[in-house]
Amino acid sequence: MSAFVTSDTHFGHAKMIDFLRPNGELLRPFASCEEMDETIIERWNKKVGKRDTVYHLGDVVIPRASLKLLSLLNGRKILIRGNHDQGALKDYLPYFEDVRGAFFHPCDSTFPGGLIFTHIPVHPSCLSGHYTGNVHGHLHCHRILDDNGQVDKRFFNACLEVNDFAPVAFEDIKEFFRRGRTSSDIQHAHQGAMERSHSSNS
Repeated sequence: MSAFVTSDTHFGHAKMIDFLRPNGELLRPFASCEEMDETIIERWNKKVGKRDTVYHLGDVVIPRASLKLLSLLNGRKILIRGNHDQGALKDYLPYFEDVRGAFFHPCDSTFPGGLIFTHIPVHPSCLSGHYTGNVHGHLHCHRILDDNGQVDKRFFNACLEVNDFAPVAFEDIKEFFRRGRTSSDIQHAHQGAMERSHSSNS
């Protein structure tokens, strides 16, 4: 059993195929909304098995009638709600085992510091001393930049548009953060995790 993360599927959202990237190319290069939905479903099921877990970081469908497409997707699904997931909780529960506002993946011996999963990226100040990084959606093809104008490696964008329109293996995401961390980052994240553990046991 494996874990995956994805975000911003926007099933049924016809206008998505008209949006452009900053370079003028189509954000989603599909001839129709139906082709977009079919491709996302095909690529999801090619990577995700029936016993795997997928964390969906929000903006699942537009309109809500497209929720029925989720029954075609492999895996156990957990939703981190996005700004477009405004339906009643009962609308989502037939398709998701759990619905949350955020998810914290705790540290372990192979990955100190832990990660926070959200729809909208957290402010960088929320990471320092608390989390190794933030796995997020919402930005589609855009990335968080640091003060030097470079991609901020404390953030992983799980949106379809930057991940070949498919979920990303959680092990690959952890490796992304391992490559981007300095020894100072690891030390601060580990200290933050110890403080959270102490606080929860108080």
